[in-house]
Amino acid sequence: MTKHKTGTREEWLGARLALLEAEKRLMRQSDELARQRQELPWVRIDKEYLLETEEGSASLADLFQGRSQLFVYHFMFGYGYRLTDERQGCTGCSLIADHFDCVIPHLNGRDITLVCESIAPLQEIQDYKQQMGWRFPWVSSLGSDFKYD
Repeated sequence: MTKHKTGTREEWLGARLALLEAEKRLMRQSDELARQRQELPWVRIDKEYLLETEEGSASLADLFQGRSQLFVYHFMFGYGYRLTDERQGCTGCSLIADHFDCVIPHLNGRDITLVCESIAPLQEIQDYKQQMGWRFPWVSSLGSDFKYD
């Protein structure tokens, strides 16, 4: 059993208010970092990446599907992701991916295309995608420098 310090309501309130101030400082720092991240210069991508999709090979530009923005989620699913006898992806990535199908219409409505990318062979990606009941687009970057660049 975990041993916790016991105190009065006033001690708790004082400690909680001090913690709240620390949380607010951290949030302001996080907001400032996000602002700086958004101000990073954009870099033109001239390299021609080819990724494997359900429809065949596609360039990075093809993945935009006519929208102005592309959100690529790197799903950790490569060689050696076996938690049981069945091939499985990263458990954290899988939990996040469980929510992609329902968010895609909202992103599309804001001119954003979402696609997952992994270095695993496309057939293994498709097998896991089917096992999990997902419909979102998921591409293989196997044989491409995309993941590394």
